[in-house]
Amino acid sequence: MLILVSGGAASGKSEFAEGLVTACPAAPRLYLATMRLWDAECEARAARHRRQRAGKGFATLERPEDLASLPLPAGCAVLLEDLSNLCANEFFGPGGRAGAEDRICAGLAALAEKSALAVAVTNELFSDGIAYDPDTAAYLACLAGINRRAAALAGAVYEVVCGIPICWKGEKR
Repeated sequence: MLILVSGGAASGKSEFAEGLVTACPAAPRLYLATMRLWDAECEARAARHRRQRAGKGFATLERPEDLASLPLPAGCAVLLEDLSNLCANEFFGPGGRAGAEDRICAGLAALAEKSALAVAVTNELFSDGIAYDPDTAAYLACLAGINRRAAALAGAVYEVVCGIPICWKGEKR
């Protein structure tokens, strides 16, 4: 089963998503890290997430792109953090813009099929009302398409606001 967890920056979505995975009896627990560590800010964010996961039984796999070809043990529990970074990596990376949405959604479908539980975290980046340059606007359109398709594929969809998870689809866990 795929669960999609969305929310704004520092909303508590990562902690909520981790709780969904740790409540699942499936093993092993895999954390798919998609962020490329470009600078000190990225390093600090990754370190905070590592501390947050400490002692929760996660094995971390760095996977900045190409989810579809990732070999996974059958019946595992997977936390994908996050679709926004994955989209940027695919969209602006060597694979290029063309087909980025399809590549990522194929990877999500593969995760859902191979695992007992897959929880994908995404960012809500669409409410600021800012007019962006064409490259950023195209990236946001791609991410919006991924989020819509992930929500359609998911058995449950949550939005986390101020640390409060709101269930928009599926049974509340």
